[in-house]
Amino acid sequence: MLITNIKGLVGIHPKDKLVLRGSELDDLPVIENAWLLIEDDLIKDFGEMGSIPSQISNLPSQISAKGRYVFPSWCDSHTHIVFAATREEEFAMKIQGKSYEEIAAAGGGILNSANKLQKATEDELFESASIRLKQMILQGTGAVEIKSGYGLTTASEIKMLRVISRLKNHFPIPIKATFLAAHAFPAEFKNDHHGYINLIINEMLPRIAEENLADYIDAFCEKGFFSVGETDQILKAGAKYGLKPKIHANQLSVSGAIEVAVKNNAISVDHLEESNKETIDTLRNADTIVTLLPSCSFYLGIPFADAKSFIKADLPVALATDYNPGSTPSGNMNFVVSLGCIKMKMFPEQAINAATLNGAAAMEISESYGSVALGKKQIYLSQNQCHQ
Repeated sequence: MLITNIKGLVGIHPKDKLVLRGSELDDLPVIENAWLLIEDDLIKDFGEMGSIPSQISNLPSQISAKGRYVFPSWCDSHTHIVFAATREEEFAMKIQGKSYEEIAAAGGGILNSANKLQKATEDELFESASIRLKQMILQGTGAVEIKSGYGLTTASEIKMLRVISRLKNHFPIPIKATFLAAHAFPAEFKNDHHGYINLIINEMLPRIAEENLADYIDAFCEKGFFSVGETDQILKAGAKYGLKPKIHANQLSVSGAIEVAVKNNAISVDHLEESNKETIDTLRNADTIVTLLPSCSFYLGIPFADAKSFIKADLPVALATDYNPGSTPSGNMNFVVSLGCIKMKMFPEQAINAATLNGAAAMEISESYGSVALGKKQIYLSQNQCHQ
């Protein structure tokens, strides 16, 4: 398939460039008035229209972009799109000024979603998640990570991960699964943290490993949720089953989560709305990707992460949606990129690179996705837009 008359072919990085750090995010190469050739589901060649080879210029399978731009697809490395129902009942509480912690303490938040999900069937969850994922793909998302964490029982966590496995088999984009039973303590374990952690380690993890249901393990390391010591214990247990860490860190406070994440060789630390010099210094000595979630700050009314300081410190920064039923009810990566610019003062080049190549790197798929390069995966076409 040949795509011609592209106003701008965006995000052309060398194939061996797997992640962009610091000032590298400023560079977003574009070819104006371009063409792009797809062969055997891979990018075969591209260039300026004036240099298109005569032997391919008359291919029967040909599409004119008619002066539109072609971007790498968005790579959304942090979502929670398997859930039973949204949490509109909490919206008025937020307007009244209730904090995330206060809503959770009143039985809202994650525990609210868990109660609803435990009553839903696997088929119901698959159908509703499929609708969300289709909408995300239509908005330009071409790779996604999906977490469990609204089950909080062995049966329901397994149910969520099986739904994610079905999505992997049903959709033509790469999907990564993350095990997040350490999302909140169920009500029955409120005063028995050891009991719930024992359930995760000795019952859930062996089942998940037996069915090969997860790629990563995650924990919400935060005051009122999982402590640094509890998080460390869970991550080490996951590592024994080959699950790499991706951590919810410093969303509400500087909690020590960054240090425990780096200690356990986390692929990414996600959120970081709260940070300080020690946070940045710890990350300087690691390959961990800083994944920022600006739409979460937008919907919750909490501070936006300090993207500019992370970039100035020569760190790899990614952007993702955090799409979930309560605090971030949107999977629109276009909105996330806009917020990255408007609220976090990222340059457009930085935000686009963070949402494409670095998002792919946060899912360990940047060798095949996230930029336009020879041998990378095919362009998917969605209505009047072209997406890799």
